[in-house]
Amino acid sequence: MRPVAVLGNLSKDRVPGLGDARVGGAPFWAARALRGLAREIRIGTRCAEADRSLCLLPLMALGHPVSWRQAQTTAAFSYSYSGDERFMEIDAIADPWELDGLRGWLDDVLDPCEWVHVSPLVRCDFPAETLEVIARGRRILLDGQGLVRPERTGPLQLDPDFDRGLLEHVTALKLAEEEALAILGEVTPQTVARLGVAEVLVTRGSRGSLVFAEGTLTEIPARPVQAVDPTGAGDAFSVVYTTARARGRSPLQAARQATALAGLSVAGGRRG
Repeated sequence: MRPVAVLGNLSKDRVPGLGDARVGGAPFWAARALRGLAREIRIGTRCAEADRSLCLLPLMALGHPVSWRQAQTTAAFSYSYSGDERFMEIDAIADPWELDGLRGWLDDVLDPCEWVHVSPLVRCDFPAETLEVIARGRRILLDGQGLVRPERTGPLQLDPDFDRGLLEHVTALKLAEEEALAILGEVTPQTVARLGVAEVLVTRGSRGSLVFAEGTLTEIPARPVQAVDPTGAGDAFSVVYTTARARGRSPLQAARQATALAGLSVAGGRRG
């Protein structure tokens, strides 16, 4: 199979009880989920030069091919959890992935890839024209968290007022349950179908996931686990789903694999 690309900003994350800021963002959590499978994914990512040692070096240590471009600002977040419920503050917003200055670099990262996992941290990360270029001849799994996170700092309040035209470039859309409810009101085959995306994945923490494909909404249960740290579970789900689809698995098969891996990740059993 051709490798899967993972595109997104690295971030500085603060979690209570874990001391200083640590690396976050989909490129890191996806790479950690697939540690030991270096041929599976290629990573394109950004952070500020001043944060390379905190954010980029731990990612590179995981052994995947990584291509980095400097950003003026590194994204930053503060998290706390109560069971499956997450509370977040946006501390800093990174500059968007504008095509000027990135087009040639993106071409090099994406050249061998058919599937691309795109993970915006906030709404402005990936403009529509950038998504359009990424999608040419490729399939995109988009993490929908970026759709409902407006570009403002402070306590996160989900806002479903995003440009629906972005979804024209998307093959699969991954949403956490609270994001799906903010956009749809309720998660039913009818409301999901109105998004116009062929594959929609809704992660529900310890209750597993939902998969919408070919007009049918299917529930995928999760094995009960004792959560150690749920940060990054959604990114693990997304990259495993994407690599499974790239191998020719059906949406249902891919979602079963992704749900199982996401459960291992929150239990502290990430691969590697």
